[in-house]
Amino acid sequence: MSSNIISLENIAVTFDGEKILNDISLDIKDKEFVTLLGPSGCGKTTTLRIIGGFLTPDSGSVKFEGREINNLPPYKRNVNTVFQRYALFPHLNVFENIAFGLKVKKFPPKEIEKRVREMLELVNLNGFEKRSIDRLSGGQQQRVAIARALVNEPKVLLLDEPLGALDLKLRKEMQIELKRIQQRLEITFIYVTHDQEEALTMSDTVVVMNGGNILQVGSPVDIYNEPKNAFVADFIGESNILNGRMIKDLLVEISGHEYECVDKGFGENRAVDVVIRPEDIKLVAPDAAHITGLVKSVTFKGVHYEMLIEAYDHDWLVHSTKAAELGSTVGITFDPYDIHIMNKMD
Repeated sequence: MSSNIISLENIAVTFDGEKILNDISLDIKDKEFVTLLGPSGCGKTTTLRIIGGFLTPDSGSVKFEGREINNLPPYKRNVNTVFQRYALFPHLNVFENIAFGLKVKKFPPKEIEKRVREMLELVNLNGFEKRSIDRLSGGQQQRVAIARALVNEPKVLLLDEPLGALDLKLRKEMQIELKRIQQRLEITFIYVTHDQEEALTMSDTVVVMNGGNILQVGSPVDIYNEPKNAFVADFIGESNILNGRMIKDLLVEISGHEYECVDKGFGENRAVDVVIRPEDIKLVAPDAAHITGLVKSVTFKGVHYEMLIEAYDHDWLVHSTKAAELGSTVGITFDPYDIHIMNKMD
């Protein structure tokens, strides 16, 4: 088991009387790719800035390898940051941009040359040494910014929505590239995004935030398959979130019908939220299901059809490789392990 490299303990931040971070605590393990995920204003960038030393919390403790660093300035922390705006020096070429931090620290020229060459190879920019920054594409500028941050050999790299300015195809390429770099260097990456696909693609651990609180921490698979509450379920992928009643362990009532499920420990006769993912729903003949509904829309999405089924008081979102006929009546079924029970949010 890798040990914690960063620990946040009861961190609180208030701006103009508004609570931005609400006594959050988080442990980040060494050599992990951790993503802070949530909507705008949820506190994820504030959390990143506290780790980087650009912001001091009102209360709580920031620890690096067990030592409190609350009052340590950014340049003394073994952490580097890649911002959304790459902040490259336009008057310096690629080599000079990457070498900048090493020159400031007065590294010998031979060591600078060696390290910059290694970085150029790592980010696939061999041969670009003399290229000026304004002659690079957005993706290439991104790579220079990453190389410049990594050349100092930090133990932790912070990335604040660094792919936000790139087009979709390039963003997907850079997701794979960033994961490759992180695995090759074996250092901790802490990544901020509001893009749930990005978080699921790259991360070892996802931290879902909203309203200055951490709602759930887990692997991408856990977060997707076992969301803790309706916000997480809705934010991570598309979901059918229904009102349910937990009759007892392993038995839940949905839309007036009882269904076996695999969840326990919610008590008896308790109101709960039920999540069923669109891809886990099967459409059958109306007489083969408890729940039936009218097919309101059918949209081809490339790999599947997306259908909206109006049934009782709920519109069910269904993903399937087979399209139902628009306006037809269908039955809706799902297996016990496709039913996810959650406590109602306060």
